[in-house]
Amino acid sequence: MIKDALSEANSRMSGAVRALEDDLGAIRTGRASPALAEKIMVDYYGTPTPLIQLATISAPEPRLLTIRPFDPASIKDIERGILSSDLGLTPNNDGKIIRLSIPALTEDRRHELVKLVKARMEEARVSVRNVRRDVHNDMREFEGEKLVSEDELHRGEEDLQKVTDEIIEQINAVGERKEREVLEV
Repeated sequence: MIKDALSEANSRMSGAVRALEDDLGAIRTGRASPALAEKIMVDYYGTPTPLIQLATISAPEPRLLTIRPFDPASIKDIERGILSSDLGLTPNNDGKIIRLSIPALTEDRRHELVKLVKARMEEARVSVRNVRRDVHNDMREFEGEKLVSEDELHRGEEDLQKVTDEIIEQINAVGERKEREVLEV
């Protein structure tokens, strides 16, 4: 019972780390990364569709993203999606490829992005703590229903805290790596 609860906690907490990594991948740094544009929603024939499903996104140069649509007729829709996104980039197209030039970040913008990274890290830590609380409550219910002993509950609580601490360390490492990346000139 306790082992099942701990493995569930570990998988849910690891999901928070993966979500944070995906989230931070979309935060713009000084260099081009296809992850910046992958999740931009494009209105494709009336259906909001992620850009990654409509085009090939690559970074041929450190400050340039190229977007090659699978359907050339969707170029205008993709441009509209990019302009309405929060990237703040202006697309240029030659009829076949859309180019996004990534300007260098100002010092103020870098510090704003670091604050955003810290906020996303805190959201991830909160979700991990919520998982810990839920699993802890489940383990107490097991003990209340006499499914596990008090000693097993105590060991389970200690193991749950160890798992939580490990995941929080992973979140901190991911966030610190992204902060360094953002501040890098």
